[in-house]
Amino acid sequence: MTVRYFVGITGASGHAYAERLIRALVGRGQGVDLSITEAGCKVLRHELGVDAGERGERLPDVLADWLGADVAKEVRSFITGAVEAPPSSGTSLGGGAILIPCSMGTLARVSVGFSSNLVERVADVCLKEGRPLVIVPRETPLSEVHLENLLRLKRLGAIVLPAMPGFYHRPRTIDDLLDHVVGKVLDRLGVQNDVGARWKGLDEPQAEPGIGRDRP
Repeated sequence: MTVRYFVGITGASGHAYAERLIRALVGRGQGVDLSITEAGCKVLRHELGVDAGERGERLPDVLADWLGADVAKEVRSFITGAVEAPPSSGTSLGGGAILIPCSMGTLARVSVGFSSNLVERVADVCLKEGRPLVIVPRETPLSEVHLENLLRLKRLGAIVLPAMPGFYHRPRTIDDLLDHVVGKVLDRLGVQNDVGARWKGLDEPQAEPGIGRDRP
């Protein structure tokens, strides 16, 4: 049975993580509901060259070129102001929501229940319904305000999963680093996956030497 997950993209840097997650979810038989905040649309255009419009209104027109036709057909997109969209109601069942990457502004509003757009509303629904809410912040350094908001969300039941890729798997490419974080997101959602390398122990061989190693 296909489960639909809501992916909310905000104005933080790191949109490649969101792209990788959408592909991974669809590749494992899951459906995706997608919405991008106004700031997120600007960053998406800057980082990935994808013009989704000012509020995500062009997403239906660009999804196939961005993600490929096979992935795009499993993605429902909504403009940022579509508070009437199915995912905004607790009666519309879903597997949970992932805010990836999550800006500190979105984080702050979600932490106090202030829903100014669809992304924040869906996050609020997940908290009140007890569904998985994965927050993937991509910011550094963190101020005391940021840390307090993160702690508040954790105490409210959210999963705080910063975009902090590891290096023990000896990544060779940016995709390796993206997969390390996306695999952890899928694990927390309970989606079986082989995305990213798993730790095998100090006495077991890992991947081939990568970043920071001399290669021919």
